[in-house]
Formats: sequence, structure tokens, C-alpha cells
Amino acid sequence: MLFAVHCLDHADALQRRLANYDAHKAYLAAGSVTTVISGPLVAADGATMIGSLFVFSAESIEDVKAFNAGDPFNAANVWQSVSINPFLMRVDNRG
Repeated sequence: MLFAVHCLDHADALQRRLANYDAHKAYLAAGSVTTVISGPLVAADGATMIGSLFVFSAESIEDVKAFNAGDPFNAANVWQSVSINPFLMRVDNRG
């Protein structure tokens, strides 16, 4: 099953985000759930990172919640809010 995870950063989180970026990427790569697609959300300037968006493949929402809780960004208090919802992919134009 797929799950969409939408995270918004604290207003003062950019330095914590940058300091933990490599650990975050390594955590995703070695994940207990499969990352289908992920990347930073950015401000209107198209560059300033203000959050994260993920689509994960996992057995259950509990698995995704546990995985997200273990993310280095979570431990570093980067995210102000996290929303996790089941996701039904209808269109995939990547191929």
C-alpha cells in the first residue's frame, strides 16, 4: 500500500535541516519501508526548503509512522507538522 507523508518545517529549521541532510538521505536509502518518491518542499522562491514530501510503500500506516518517527529530521526537530495518509495512485507519468 502507498502512503503520502507531508511535513512542514519549523520556521527556524533550515540550519537543522542542512546539518542532518546526509543522515536523513542515508536513513531513507536504508529504510524499512520503500521510498517511492521524495523531496523537499520549497518556498515560492523555488529554492528555500520548507518541508518534505514522501510517497512510501509499506504494509501498514503503523510501519510508516514508526519509520517517520525514526527519521533524523524528526529527531532534530526539523518538522513542525507531519501528516500521513493512505494514497491511491491514479496517474504515474514518470515512465
